[in-house]
Amino acid sequence: MSNIPSPDFTPRLIVRRLSVDLSTPMRRHWNGGDAFLTAFYNALSFSFPEGEQFFIESVRNGVQHLDAETCNPAFHDTIQGFIGQEATHRHLHAQYNIQLEAQGLKNHWGPRIVKRKTRARRLFLKSTKRHLHELAITAGYEHFTSVLGDLTLQSIGKESDWLQDADTSQQTLWRWHAAEECEHKAVAFDLYQQLGGNHTWRLLWVVYLSIHFTTDVIRQTINNLWHDRTLHKPSTWWSAVKFCFGRYGWLWRCTPRFAAYFRKDFHPNQMGSEKHMREWQETNKSQWQAVGSPTAQET
Repeated sequence: MSNIPSPDFTPRLIVRRLSVDLSTPMRRHWNGGDAFLTAFYNALSFSFPEGEQFFIESVRNGVQHLDAETCNPAFHDTIQGFIGQEATHRHLHAQYNIQLEAQGLKNHWGPRIVKRKTRARRLFLKSTKRHLHELAITAGYEHFTSVLGDLTLQSIGKESDWLQDADTSQQTLWRWHAAEECEHKAVAFDLYQQLGGNHTWRLLWVVYLSIHFTTDVIRQTINNLWHDRTLHKPSTWWSAVKFCFGRYGWLWRCTPRFAAYFRKDFHPNQMGSEKHMREWQETNKSQWQAVGSPTAQET
């Protein structure tokens, strides 16, 4: 085991209960009436319950290998906050997905995650490094979600905001999730480093994940549009082209940030701005309650 010290900065991660009603049916095209943008975000949501569960499991497995004598005790509190935040994301998006399935959409992404997880654990069944492989996978996905999260928050009020015309409850849900992904973006990465994870395996896994993430989100988005009966509409394809290749498109905004992960000296805290995350949380503090506070216990 490596004796690399725990990170000097170990943020206190607050587990927040979001005040958003996910029991009321949402509009079919809740993102400004745009079928493609709605289908894209709905595709991401379908991946979250199983994906977040894997992240929780990988961090829980990894923390068991920490050396109590060399690890900063505050890092354990940070890890527990990470698990609490991810569990809340998993819970709310499971409720969200019930609404999507009621609209006739089919979740194919979630079951694929379960199958891959089962195959991977069978493959590494006898490996003493299984926890490191799982943490490398989690760190890679956390980089993807934090990049998307930071772009979501820094674009508020601007033409580049992909959620600018979304229904209020959906804006709240996705920006709350984005803020927390930015807040805990370094936890799995730091744990991987602390346990002696190497640069080569980190890159091999992120290449593998990049392929799967791209194909999965495309497949699920297309499937959503098919069931929505908007796949063949010109307006759908025009929105997709703008989202991918337009002035504020995914390709130009995300690719350089994703590529930064390949640097040997990379750390998640080098990316994004804490300012946008904190601004949203402060401005919208009426929308959430810290779990464990007196008010939260009463509700």
